[in-house]
Amino acid sequence: MKIAFATPELKSLVRRTQLAEIAEVLPRTLQSLGAEVRVFLPFSKDIDTQSLGPLEESALLRIRDGSGRTPITIRTGYINGLTIHLIDHESLYRNRHPYGDEDGPYLDNWRRYSIFARAVLEGFGPLAFTPDVIHCLDWTSGLIPLVQKLEYSGREHPAAKPGTFFAIQNLAMQGSFEREILPKVGIPHEYFRNVEGVALGGRVNYLKAGAEFATLVGTTSNSKAKEFVSSDRGDGLEDTFRRREQDLVGVQSGIDYRTWNPATDPLLAQNFSPDQKDVPGKRKCKARLQEGLKLDVSPRTPVVAVIGRFDADSGFDILAESLTPILERNVQLVLMGPGPPEIVERLHTIEQTFAGCCRVIEGYDVGTAHTLLAGADILLLPGHYHATNALAAIALRYGVVPMAYAHSGLEDTLVDLTASPKKGTSILFERYESNALVEAVDQARSIYKKAADWKVILKRCMAQDFSWAETGREYMKAYRKLGRALKARKS
Repeated sequence: MKIAFATPELKSLVRRTQLAEIAEVLPRTLQSLGAEVRVFLPFSKDIDTQSLGPLEESALLRIRDGSGRTPITIRTGYINGLTIHLIDHESLYRNRHPYGDEDGPYLDNWRRYSIFARAVLEGFGPLAFTPDVIHCLDWTSGLIPLVQKLEYSGREHPAAKPGTFFAIQNLAMQGSFEREILPKVGIPHEYFRNVEGVALGGRVNYLKAGAEFATLVGTTSNSKAKEFVSSDRGDGLEDTFRRREQDLVGVQSGIDYRTWNPATDPLLAQNFSPDQKDVPGKRKCKARLQEGLKLDVSPRTPVVAVIGRFDADSGFDILAESLTPILERNVQLVLMGPGPPEIVERLHTIEQTFAGCCRVIEGYDVGTAHTLLAGADILLLPGHYHATNALAAIALRYGVVPMAYAHSGLEDTLVDLTASPKKGTSILFERYESNALVEAVDQARSIYKKAADWKVILKRCMAQDFSWAETGREYMKAYRKLGRALKARKS
């Protein structure tokens, strides 16, 4: 099977969100399963070409751009056997980041990713590559299924053959623009409609375009697929998802255990694994974490970690109301992430008030994330919605018990200890409010006091398997379903 990936990010080259890891690990996994995979992404200013080796000028294209044409170069390189095709244009991509800068999203992102979509499709010809599947990642690739339908259907061109799999990682980011762009991006006005069209809220929506016109629409779990069709969890696209429910596929994201494995992690004070009797390395990592962060070194005080942005989308609205009640209990709280200056300042005030029990780490540092998870007992995930299960799944492998809102999209990853004491791996709270969160902390403290019971839960967490190999096999099944759906449409 031949697969083309269209993505704005790739972990080894440019990383802005968690999409970057998925965009690289999934193609490598599929390649290991026998697929021929090529990755297409904009040649943004973040990319260091040294890791790609000598770049080859593979194609010169003239891409439709409003009433004219824009020259695009496709440059090809390789990263550990993975073929990378860079869509190159100096002012559109080379001098800019994938989405925007400190002033916000680029105002012409509609044009940048319209040209990107056409360059990917048109590039198949000169690259002599006829994929079976085009895997489109999020809104930046949302026009690919529609442009394929409008400009390649019925043609003798490599872009006419493949089915499209539109993978939604982040439903909140949709690529929404004024309707005046329609003639500039080559979309007929008749497609500015709600049903089988690109219109949402009176604007052109690239995510909706992908969800409407792709052969299959994918998301990161079966529970998220079900949520997408519910009345209040589709971010405005509920009608589209309900109409396309038969074409909606949920595939659980995997974790790269080569990077996230406490048994081999070089950043830890001592490695550990679930087959060790008392998991002594976990205790050593906790003591080292407490020492390093100037927390009271207390092995029987649970360390609660929070990793994520300090904003409402990450659950900071209910967490902010809970901070003092939580810290008045016998717990230690470590918060790591970025946030507005006024929020960070408030957190530092709380940190000073509860010296020895609270620590705030501004920004995100991946090395610190390794040591924080290795030493923490509980990972608090207060957000009302999680676009990916990655952080929760990584926490499980590091022997950290997740605590999360019960309806946040992690239902396929976490098993509630209250509902299933013998299989549970997490503490879930049913009501999205601060009181419920504090009650969950009390429940965790009650369990943590029983050292033998907590050790059993810890080992159960570490035994969970969210490897990419299984994820890759599920995607191959989805692609085969895509092939059948494509044949059914053409017959």
